[in-house]
Amino acid sequence: MRPASLSTVRAAIVACNDCPRLRRYCTRIAREKKAAHRDDTYWGRPVPGFGDPDARLLLVGLAPAAHGANRTGRVFTGDGSGDFLLSAMHATGFANIPTSRSADDGLPRSAAPPAPGVRARQRGRAGRRPADAARLLPPEPPEHQHR
Repeated sequence: MRPASLSTVRAAIVACNDCPRLRRYCTRIAREKKAAHRDDTYWGRPVPGFGDPDARLLLVGLAPAAHGANRTGRVFTGDGSGDFLLSAMHATGFANIPTSRSADDGLPRSAAPPAPGVRARQRGRAGRRPADAARLLPPEPPEHQHR
């Protein structure tokens, strides 16, 4: 069987409804918004990784942040964790910019693509359910299974 193309994998991640409770959470956060981002249009869907699928190094993080990736549509973008990661990636030559504020900030596919370990997460203890993790945590990020 021929592996799926990366664009097919990305589309499947964005359209995924395997966990309706978490999808409702992401949609609610996108609708209610944080005051600092009240004028922004939120992504509010599962967030795929980005970058070069043939890279030597893959960075795997926890999950999309409610007002970071859930807002911008790109992992490690628009929040402090993104700035921390991009600062380190920039300092070591894996990124061309030291911060990550929006999906159109000029960050190209990098030598070390970041991908979330899970595609959505609800904040707090109520969000930690083993059944959700089993549905949302593939053995390897799908973006890198297409080869």
